Formats: sequence, C-alpha cells, structure tokens
Amino acid sequence: MAGISQRKRVWGWFFFDWASQPYHTLLVTFIFGPYFASVASEHFLASGVTAEIAAARAQAMWSWCLTTTGLIIGLGAPIMGAFADTTGRRVPWIAAFSVMYVIGAMALWGMLPDGSNLWWGLIAFGFGFVGAEYALIFINSQLPSLGSHDEAGALSGFGFAFGYAGGVLSLAIMLAFFVEQSSGKTLIGLDPVFGLDADAREGTRAVGPFTALWYALFMIPYFLWVRDSGPRRPGRGMGHALRSLATTVKSLRHRLSLSAYLGSSMFYRDALNGLYGFGGTYAVLVLKWSITSVGIFGIIGAIAGALFSWIGGKFDKRFGPKPVILVAIWGLIAVCVTVVGMDRNQIFGFPLDRGSTLPDAIFFGCGVLIGGLGGTLQAASRSLMVRHTDPAFPTENFGLYGLSGRATAFIAPALIALVTTFSGSARIGVSPVILLLLIGLVLLRWVDAQGDRDRWAESS
Repeated sequence: MAGISQRKRVWGWFFFDWASQPYHTLLVTFIFGPYFASVASEHFLASGVTAEIAAARAQAMWSWCLTTTGLIIGLGAPIMGAFADTTGRRVPWIAAFSVMYVIGAMALWGMLPDGSNLWWGLIAFGFGFVGAEYALIFINSQLPSLGSHDEAGALSGFGFAFGYAGGVLSLAIMLAFFVEQSSGKTLIGLDPVFGLDADAREGTRAVGPFTALWYALFMIPYFLWVRDSGPRRPGRGMGHALRSLATTVKSLRHRLSLSAYLGSSMFYRDALNGLYGFGGTYAVLVLKWSITSVGIFGIIGAIAGALFSWIGGKFDKRFGPKPVILVAIWGLIAVCVTVVGMDRNQIFGFPLDRGSTLPDAIFFGCGVLIGGLGGTLQAASRSLMVRHTDPAFPTENFGLYGLSGRATAFIAPALIALVTTFSGSARIGVSPVILLLLIGLVLLRWVDAQGDRDRWAESS
C-alpha cells in the first residue's frame, strides 16, 4: 500500500457504500421493485383475475426471485470467502462481482411495461443482485483492517450513513429527471431527460442503466485507494479453501457467542431484507401509490437511514453494538405490526372514511423507521461481527456472516410468497417478518456483547 495513506484507504472503503447503495435503494425497494410489481399486476389483471389476486401473484413472483437469489448468495458466500483468505486477495473478487453488478443493472432497461418479458427483468435483477451481495462480503471483511474493534462501530455506521446519502441523491435525481408520473412528466414537471419516451416508461426503465453507471463511476476511488492488506498467501486451490472452511465451521461448537450471533442475525437480517424487498411493493399493491410517491417515500427513508446510521455509530462506540441491535429490532417489530394491521380502508379493524389519508401518513412514518432502524441495525451488526472475527481469516468469517444473512434469505420471501398466495392478501403476506424478528431477538440472549474474538485468538 505504498503511497496510499490509511485515511485514503478508509475513504475508498466508504465509497463502496456510496456506489453500491442505489442497487438496494433504486432497484430492490423504491423504483424497479415497485415498477416490476405494477407491471406484473397489470399483466395478471389482464388475464381476468381480480385486482387482489393479481396483486398477490405479482408479489409472489417477486418473492420467488428474491428466494432464488438468496439461496445462491447464501450457499456460495462462505466458500468464496474461504478461497479468498487462502490467497489473501480480495480486491480482484470485488472487481469481478462489480462487473456482474453493472451488467445485471444495465440489462433492466429491457423489461418492457407490457409485461411480455417479466422473466427477463427477474433474471437480470437477480444476476446483478448476486454480484452486489457477493462484493459486499469481501468489502465487509476489510473492516477489521481499517481500525480497532472499538473504532469499527463508528466506521461501519459512517459507511452506512455515507451510502444512504448516495441513495438519497441517486433517488432524487431519478425522480426529478427520469421517472414519469401518470401525466408523463417527472416530479418537477419536466419531460424525462434525453428524449426518453414516457409512454413506454423509458424514464422508469432507465433506473437500471443509471444505477450501473453510478456504480462504475463512484467505485473509482475504491479501486484507486484500497489495496489488499497483509502478505500474499500461496493458496492451494479450492480444496484447501473448503477444508479451511470445514475447520472453521467445526470450531463453531466451541464458540457459543459466535454461533448464537450467526443464528440470530440469520433471522433478523432475513426479516430486514424482507422489509426492504417488499416495502415499495406493499405501497403499490396495498395502498395503491404511484412510483413517484414510492420514490418520495424512499428519499425520506434513506435520509432517515443516513441520520440514524451515523447516530447509531456514535451509540455503538459508547455502548457497544448489541444494545443498538436490540433497540433496532424492537422498533422494527412495532413497525411490522403496524404495517400488517392496516390497509386503505382500516387500521387495526377500525374503519376509515373513504379517501382517508391516514394510512399514507402512517406508512410514511413507518418508512422513516424502516430506513432509519434498518440502517442502524446493519451498521451495528457489521460492528458486532468484527468482535467475533478471527483476524487471520476475516473474509472466511464474513463469508459465514454472509451465509447467516443469506442462507435463509429465501425464508422471508418464501414465507411471504406462501402466506400471500394462501391468504390472497399482499398485506397479510408481510406478517412472517414479525416472527423472524422475534426469533432473532431470542437468540441474541446468548451473544456476548464484547464478542469472542480476543478469547478465540488466545486459545488458538
């Protein structure tokens, strides 16, 4: 790393969050996800089913896409992490998965609004999403080398805050200059830029290429300033990596705190991904919001995410990550109960006047908490993992962390798909998220707030 200061290395690492956040903000939650839901719903409605059944089928289709990508990410994460640790190289992997990210996002332009190629949209989205999530595993594994574990919380919190700021800016640009409303104009009354055809929804479809170009541009500081730390290891192929991984997995039976933490985060992060994956589609299918309204909702949520992540990092530094995680989970449980308990016509069984805007106001409040508490939870979770990470095998350990976040990543969307299908209601379909958060909360009881990194290093 000759010639590159530690400060530049840290800022280069921060820029990954800034560059990659739009995949989650623009594609998963607030622009492409709702666009897919609306197109799929209209496609199924044209087949003669009721509006509620069409909405349920659209949500189920999106659910199965997230289920499949979750399985791919979860099963591959620890294996690739182990392979990277046997060679000591991470940046080349990040570059390779960045290419997947860009190709997948760029290809979303091809999903047409007539619903004729829904599968193209799902496959392109899934390809890019796998690249984004795999790259994140290797990025996370670099956190222990950026500072002490006492500094990890503040670094992680600022990274997420910086990423959310990028998400806010990218979403604002999309709404102001690209995404067409029912009038054919953007949020600020302009025609979509570059002569994009509003009737063909080209402004909305441009979210894919825009996300790809954003990532390619803002990853430049990362690749200029971040180098792999530590000596290059010889590596003895995938077989050696798998044996190393097997040894690590076997050691979990002696590490109650790490095992409990991986189990806990497996459930509560799965629930959080479910909220992110279905927040926008819920607004479109249940509350009948426009894509623009969902986008404004996303800006508010992303601003809250940036602010809460930064504040959460401060609390993490002072009190440690575990108390921050507990508060965030309880807050998200309250939000989920509220979301499941209301629709356009009632709140917890109390009927509303026709045209009441109370559900919209409440859901906007829920969006603030989902964005804010979700960002805080992710940042604190990454910090707590640092306290459980073997310094000799950070990518392998964060691969396990990625596995815990993705091995059951199919559960939330699969449960949502099943409950949505059997209930015929997109609103009730979100209810499994509450159960997953509660399971994660219970398992945290056995997690050491200080982690077991130091004790494990001494015993090894």
